[in-house]
Amino acid sequence: MDDVSQFDFRPTATLESLKARAELLQRIHAFFQTRDFIHVETPLVSRDTVVDRHIEPVTLKRSAFHPGNLFADSNVFLQTSPEFAMKRLLAAGANAIYQICKAFRQGESGSRHNPEFTMLEWYRTGDDYQSGIDLLADFAEAVLGRGRPKTITYRQAFLDHANVDPFSASIPQLIQACQSNNVPYEPGDAPERADLLNVLLSEVIEPNISTTLPHIIFDWPADQAALAKTRTNEQGIEVAERFELYAQGLELANGYHELLDADELQRRTTQVNQQRIDDGKPGLPSGSHLLSAMRHGLPGCSGVAVGVDRLAMVVLEKNSIDEVIAFPFSKA
Repeated sequence: MDDVSQFDFRPTATLESLKARAELLQRIHAFFQTRDFIHVETPLVSRDTVVDRHIEPVTLKRSAFHPGNLFADSNVFLQTSPEFAMKRLLAAGANAIYQICKAFRQGESGSRHNPEFTMLEWYRTGDDYQSGIDLLADFAEAVLGRGRPKTITYRQAFLDHANVDPFSASIPQLIQACQSNNVPYEPGDAPERADLLNVLLSEVIEPNISTTLPHIIFDWPADQAALAKTRTNEQGIEVAERFELYAQGLELANGYHELLDADELQRRTTQVNQQRIDDGKPGLPSGSHLLSAMRHGLPGCSGVAVGVDRLAMVVLEKNSIDEVIAFPFSKA
């Protein structure tokens, strides 16, 4: 007989929380429908995957889906984001689209993470950098109900909360900033600038910047551009046209004024794959349907990805992601 103690059927979230989450999803749909966005669906399993140094996709064998296929021995991936496929729709003529779907990432667990999570993602052609930030602010104001977010540059956020300039500080100065802010971080023999900035962001900036009012941080370091455009700002510093939403100490959304240059996409993919290999991780596919779409012509646009489970945590005032998901991985 099975040990029934292994099979606790009860959800970790209360039924009241699950009802409130459903109402949140209805508000999200209403927000986009009143702005003439259309809801789309794209594959959860694809030969493409977002190439990121720190995001690990779940890898599957194509033969599990198409036995005898010409590419049966190659890998496919559970999607970490619907980004690549949605941009293919833009290249094919779509205008304003959004999607609420499941996404998957290896090794992500804890009070703010679950390997399977719900992602909201949207794109609108014709939106420039400021339009993308404004739409995210509209969304946060309407859905979070905590007032309109304050916008602040990445540089100013570090100056205000960590007392260090993220663009001009040397690596020893960034290490000193970690120590001065009691950040439990061991930089090792050859600390990287991006790692030091990320630990200051997560340990110092995030917990303090948005405790009363949501904030949107914009103008990130160019080496953290991912798939955002870059530009040289008024101080002569190259920055990424990337913007993130924070509320109650949680990162909720990541947005880009989207990169359109296929050659630059190829260069960044090659660079990130080399970083992954240097980290002892496997490289990810350098060719993709997205690269083909961008060579065809991706229209100017901005896009945003939102973690719906974290959004629910803020709206429902919960401290753990398990409190807003019926069956997290531990009970799946």
